[in-house]
Amino acid sequence: MTSTTRLKRWFIQQVLNAETTDYPWWKSAGVFVLRLGYAVLRDLSRGQLMLQATSLVYTTLLSLVPLLAVSFSVLKAFGVHNQIEPALNQFLAPLGPKGAEITQRIIEFVENVQVGVLGSLGLALLLYTVVGLMQKIERAFNELWHIRHQRAPAQLFSDYLSVLLVGPVLIFTALGITAAVFGSETVQQLSAVQPLGLAIELITRIVPFLLIIGAFTFIYAFVPNTRVQVSSALVGGMVAGILWQITGWIFAAVIATSSKYTAIYSAFAGLILFMMWLYLSWLILLIGSNIAYYHQHPRYLRWLHREPRLSLRMIEWIGLTVLVLVAERYYRHEPPWSAEQLAARLRLPQQPFDEVLNTLSDCRLLERIESPQAVSYLPAVPLEAIHVREALATLRRHGEHRGLTPERLHAPEAVQQYMTQIEVAPAERFDELSIRDLALSAGTSTEQPSSVALDARKSHRSRNAP
Repeated sequence: MTSTTRLKRWFIQQVLNAETTDYPWWKSAGVFVLRLGYAVLRDLSRGQLMLQATSLVYTTLLSLVPLLAVSFSVLKAFGVHNQIEPALNQFLAPLGPKGAEITQRIIEFVENVQVGVLGSLGLALLLYTVVGLMQKIERAFNELWHIRHQRAPAQLFSDYLSVLLVGPVLIFTALGITAAVFGSETVQQLSAVQPLGLAIELITRIVPFLLIIGAFTFIYAFVPNTRVQVSSALVGGMVAGILWQITGWIFAAVIATSSKYTAIYSAFAGLILFMMWLYLSWLILLIGSNIAYYHQHPRYLRWLHREPRLSLRMIEWIGLTVLVLVAERYYRHEPPWSAEQLAARLRLPQQPFDEVLNTLSDCRLLERIESPQAVSYLPAVPLEAIHVREALATLRRHGEHRGLTPERLHAPEAVQQYMTQIEVAPAERFDELSIRDLALSAGTSTEQPSSVALDARKSHRSRNAP
């Protein structure tokens, strides 16, 4: 056995598969950090994050000027539109002199876009381009968070436009106030007094970094179409902020100062460097969102060395168990289960469990209820009308294509008879057993799924006894 194989086996046993409940806090935190780092590196190696970052670069190039034009128009109404150029200069600072040149070009484009003379159709197209960019960003984040459902159109425009109209004002107002405070005469006088001068200089350097972390945290909390915990968004924002600063220093020191790009790309060197920096910025933003997801769903970190896929048997077990748990709370008049609560209750990783929930929702067995707090589930039809055999058959048949059914399969007659008997046998035995029967017979003892099934069978037999 090679040393690499031994190291890999040790990492799987001691890190990925380790039970950290009995560990001291420092050891448990160390295992979590190792799992988190492995998860991010694995996702990067698969290339999906890089592909999404590349797609967002292309969308940004098409939407940057309309986005800044809308922000410029809003900021101009509040008298803080002059803050756009310093903000762009700060964002493009790693590009060196090319950054200042690109900033000047972008500002010229924005000033040439006169929103007032565009007309209703032109303004609508401008807003559509901007909202399209934000929708593209949401789709990338939703994919990282394993969310299939996008925001509803009404919610989409209300949320996005509120951010577009209010967000720039708050951001640039904060930047303006910060610059005014540190540039005031009082602060300048205090800076001459030591050690207050060192403290003020340190705060001056830290505040922009804290504003960047705050911006990343807001994006991670707002953009995904799910409830993101503030702590998880903050962890992702802190990591992304640190990565963004370090990457900016490296980019400015190594890439932007190199003369090779100017020699190779000539007049296009500035555009190439701008696209590279956009790509790295989007990639860092997506990595931070990925970290926020794993921080909020740490159970998924235990399944990193193998892709968690559910067998047909597990889909049936989980689907029936979820229906019974939802029915129990429904009959007790308790708050409905959320997706995260159900996954924690069954001790399952979130991603494959969400697939079962989506299947139950697509089959109209459960109703998906969205709220700002969480996504919860209620029965979609009367529970006494859902028979166990029908629910299992629906789960088993979900996703079948019309042209790929057993009826169209040219199987031997013996196979057809045997498979038909397998499907008919449960129906004959539990013909009238409904989800409501299972829920009521389970009562409050739902810790052991097998006991639930046994109690339900006893209840069914007693009801059918002569």
